[in-house]
Amino acid sequence: MIRRARLLLRLAQINIVLLRHGLDEVLFATRWFRPFRFLRVFMPWTWFERRQRPRGERIRTALEDLGPIFVKFGQIISTRRDLLPPDIAAELARLQDRVPPFPGEEARAIIEAEYQQPVDAWFAHFDIEPMASASIAQVHAARLHDGHDVVVKVVRPGIEQAITRDLGVLYLFARLAQRYWSEGFRLRPVEVIREFDNTLHDELDLMREAANATQLKRNFRDSDLLYVPEVHWSGTHRRVMVMERIHGLQISDIEGLHRAGVDMKVLAERGTEIFFTQVFRDSFFHADMHPGNVFVDVRDPANPRYVAVDFGIMGSLNPVDHRYLADNFMAFFNRDYRRVAELHVESGWVPADTRIDEFESAMRTVCEPIFERPLGEISLGALLMRLFQTGRRFDMEIQPQLVLLQKTLLAIEGLGRQLYPELDLWDTGKPYLERWMRDQVGPGAFLKKARQELPHMAETLPTLPRRIDEALGEVGRSRAQLVEQQHQLTAMRREIRQSGRRSFATGVGAALVVSAFIVAALDGRSPTMLGEAPLVSWIVGSLGVVIWIAAWPRND
Repeated sequence: MIRRARLLLRLAQINIVLLRHGLDEVLFATRWFRPFRFLRVFMPWTWFERRQRPRGERIRTALEDLGPIFVKFGQIISTRRDLLPPDIAAELARLQDRVPPFPGEEARAIIEAEYQQPVDAWFAHFDIEPMASASIAQVHAARLHDGHDVVVKVVRPGIEQAITRDLGVLYLFARLAQRYWSEGFRLRPVEVIREFDNTLHDELDLMREAANATQLKRNFRDSDLLYVPEVHWSGTHRRVMVMERIHGLQISDIEGLHRAGVDMKVLAERGTEIFFTQVFRDSFFHADMHPGNVFVDVRDPANPRYVAVDFGIMGSLNPVDHRYLADNFMAFFNRDYRRVAELHVESGWVPADTRIDEFESAMRTVCEPIFERPLGEISLGALLMRLFQTGRRFDMEIQPQLVLLQKTLLAIEGLGRQLYPELDLWDTGKPYLERWMRDQVGPGAFLKKARQELPHMAETLPTLPRRIDEALGEVGRSRAQLVEQQHQLTAMRREIRQSGRRSFATGVGAALVVSAFIVAALDGRSPTMLGEAPLVSWIVGSLGVVIWIAAWPRND
């Protein structure tokens, strides 16, 4: 009851925010308020023109006022260009976690509650003023007693309750959309919110984020492309994480990068290679690569190195999606649109009865105009939008597990467009994918898999003859059981047929006996065609008894 009351209160707050930002048309377009749309005529604020700002900007600012959960959801949904008009999608892509910091004393209290010790026992210095503040947590600078500079990330107080409350609202909207929206079945809004739910709750657990950082660091351990800060596990708990403090220029500081003499072409190409490496080699990628989370180490300007922070949102692909996605990219790069269509059908992303030739033609129409053009002249966002619109024609279902990948791809596009607009994304990505495919299906992949299976083969090879003998024996026993089951099935069928005949004969005999009693009961009032009633009843009854006895089952 209390939870429902809180949900209703939050819905009222949302409606007030919509009204304040001039979005009452959204409110009155909902199913509940549509019958009362005429009331807008009597609202004073509708008598004057007050909507000078574009609708996309009004929606963005409304989401920012509604809080961090709606901001994050707006960021993710902005990648679904098939769901939104272009102006709204472009505006939502500008959403940032501009959240006021909470008091440093509260952060200190949370740290001491997690450590069960005073802050001074862990840090020689702790800066009470936060370095940065986001929707889920904020970061403080500190120094360990051994002299290492670190950052301390602290989860925002009360955020878990706020997430639970707002997710309840989003689930409500999603269920209504799935039930009443014509596109609800194809777009699967409840599954999208469930994926968003999992992502948010993963962010609340800083132990998970620390594990993500450690895994990503391990993946790029011998690489000069990306540096991941070291996690101090001794100081990391569920609501507090301690990491190495990094130094560098923010990726959005284009002027600073130019002043440092950074080779922007190399930087852009390395960013693309990092993306493909994370997605296709490791199937584990940073899914929150906005400019605030990406820095550049400029100590060697000719060989700049990326530095990543904030590992709360990480994406991964299951083996099936991973392989289909790689094949799709290769088919796109090779302009093999028929293969693209076949892969979409094989993966179940479009219905099995989709005509391959029609889907191939649609893909060619969308993709062919963008090849052989630099990144500055194309838009991956526009490409994705056209692909989604094409997919809608063929009832292509949304894949919630790919939403984070789409979000990351658009972020990479934005960074690449800022750094080096002449970058040819296809020429940069295709060689990497070709190498990856060779590693997956070539002789090297065979030898690698053989090496991986060698310990298991060495363990099982001595027992192989016994296992083969046991398997052959099991096959023989299964065959004998199958023959026995066939005999039993034949006997059951015979018994069913005989039982059916007996049931019919029994019914006929019973009907004749009953008829004999009825004729006898007529007592001379029977129709003349029956003759003497006693004689007729005796004959009918006798015949019924004979048929009844003949129908009794016999013990063969």
